[in-house]
Amino acid sequence: MKNIFLVYIPPGNAEAMVHYEETIRQKVMPERIFRHIDDNLRSRLMRIFGTRPITVWGSKDSSANRSKYERMVPGDDILIVEGAIIKLLGKIAAVTVNQNLSRELWKNLRPDKVDGWDLIYFIANPQEIDLPFAEFCKLVSYEDDYQLRGLSLVSKDRLTTFYNHYDDLYSVLMQRKRRQQIYELPSTEELFGQTASEGSALPLVPSHEGLEGAIPQEAISDHVRMQWKLISLGVKASSRVWVPTGDQGRIRRLYNFDQFETDFAAGLDTQVRYVENIDVVWKEEFRIDAAFEIENTTSIYSGLLRFSDLTLVAPNTIYPLFIVAPQDKRARLIEQLRRPSFRKFHLERKVRYLSYEAVDEVDRFFENRNQGLNVDIITGRSEELKIA
Repeated sequence: MKNIFLVYIPPGNAEAMVHYEETIRQKVMPERIFRHIDDNLRSRLMRIFGTRPITVWGSKDSSANRSKYERMVPGDDILIVEGAIIKLLGKIAAVTVNQNLSRELWKNLRPDKVDGWDLIYFIANPQEIDLPFAEFCKLVSYEDDYQLRGLSLVSKDRLTTFYNHYDDLYSVLMQRKRRQQIYELPSTEELFGQTASEGSALPLVPSHEGLEGAIPQEAISDHVRMQWKLISLGVKASSRVWVPTGDQGRIRRLYNFDQFETDFAAGLDTQVRYVENIDVVWKEEFRIDAAFEIENTTSIYSGLLRFSDLTLVAPNTIYPLFIVAPQDKRARLIEQLRRPSFRKFHLERKVRYLSYEAVDEVDRFFENRNQGLNVDIITGRSEELKIA
């Protein structure tokens, strides 16, 4: 269960807002940070941020702050709140207690002040969201007029209540920012075909195993060809790329490629077990950017099952899910999405159709280009399927 940290900035605090502009909005070039940290932390930041500017913030090294700060671990959520507004949402990437780095990054505006902000945390996936703090209060059962002070940590009982109802704070708040509906986790009765008291639970949807039967050799070749194109496009989009462990050896042999993400679960939530067998995943350290299921056999069911499982355990997932299939399978995809077990959980609101032809087109366009490709381009070439 991830912690949720809250950093409060009093409204009108000129010093804090200068620092916010300099190290949150503008971010910090890595070389300014690297000369003040050890090799282990430098390597970790390089893995997460590469050569990109880094978002960084710090708190005063008081005993109250230290007790909370020492509980920070990579992947925890953090909100920076100014007055009654959530300004920033992000993930804790790494931490360090470092007086020299604090002096490098944040100067006291008053010459008589010498204490700094030595409890330093680096923030991944920073998003300025400008949401009322009252929105967050509802999610964790705070009173609307709850008063923040300094560095705070949401209590364990409130975290438990939140995670009993929702899958992920980052996703939920991003949904709210986009003015999209927030979904609560389904109950045990909704997830399974019988209540827990009636004995062992049976899945609403069948297992994925054995659905496809014998796959023609030409279908396997088309599948691998498309898998490889999505892998190479992911690399060009500067994403880390994952394919199921069982597929990696075949890709290595056929395409001499060995740049797979080595630790799929690093920095991600427990839902990863529902994602790691998807055909191709584009990801970063603390987020998944896109997931692709490739379907070119007579059944398009298995890919939808994987996405259905993921939607059940993570209904507020904000990254796109693509079913990749030839154009002549589009009608079959729509037919399958009408199945009651998929309609029950509104799978069509998550899944987009990406044709082989569209992938080939993007691949040709970026064949001799190494810049400009991102998930938005893939989304733009895909189709939202309207299920009547």
